[in-house]
Amino acid sequence: MQLRRDVFQAIADPTRRAILVLVASQSMTAGAIAANFDTARPTVSRHLQILTECELLQQEQNGREIYYRLNPRKIKELADFIEPFRQLWDDRFNTLEAVMKQYKPKE
Repeated sequence: MQLRRDVFQAIADPTRRAILVLVASQSMTAGAIAANFDTARPTVSRHLQILTECELLQQEQNGREIYYRLNPRKIKELADFIEPFRQLWDDRFNTLEAVMKQYKPKE
């Protein structure tokens, strides 16, 4: 039985978020990604596997090397889900800011 991984559990890990930031601008091999961390390469490989299972990363073979790159569709799907919450909190903070500007401390 294959478990379906949850995207939010995947990005909850700081190392996996750092991997996503690394590959955001260019595709990279597992070795190049692992070189950016002070953990064992199998640990980084496990993180890559989880991100790939969640479809946040895509694998692309080029000769003997496998390159990892962001899956823009999945990242957009994630961003679209989060957007209403971001807007809600922006509105709340703007309201709080307006109230605080009107507040005058007692002398």
